[in-house]
Amino acid sequence: MIRIVTAGRMRRLEQAARQARDRARELQGQADAAWGRHVREAWELTARAERAEATTSEVSTLLARAVEELSAAQQELLLKDIEIRRLREELRSGPVEGDTLTVLLHYREPHTVYASREDAYADTTAHGVPTDHAWKPCGERPAAESTWRCEPFIYDAASNGFRRAYPPAPKALGEAA
Repeated sequence: MIRIVTAGRMRRLEQAARQARDRARELQGQADAAWGRHVREAWELTARAERAEATTSEVSTLLARAVEELSAAQQELLLKDIEIRRLREELRSGPVEGDTLTVLLHYREPHTVYASREDAYADTTAHGVPTDHAWKPCGERPAAESTWRCEPFIYDAASNGFRRAYPPAPKALGEAA
């Protein structure tokens, strides 16, 4: 089939083609703008997600550390509670015949009372006495002659109190003042 196209029809077809190209350019511009907005939004969402992940990681680390500290504090509290119960029970039971105390004297004045002689010796190292200090019985030497002196005391149920473990030797009558 052969069709004859006139010059007017050609102009109309060219004009329709130009309008179609313009419309296509306009739609392509709108599509490009929409694509650009989509890419920017995707970029922003990705950045927000990465920041949220980093924050979540930091919070997880802080929470783990806080849980560890809480666990350690609870453990310490439990141990202290056990020690308090033990001490209360010991206090309720009161002293028993033969229990000992050690009084640390500093130039004849009571400084501190300890449950054991070893604790008293350890405390004197904190006050400058060498750890290898040879502790020896004081005998009849006056307490004022000793910088540090440990005096043991034993619980005496008959007197309901503590007495010296080594009472001083009685002096002869001739030496009395």
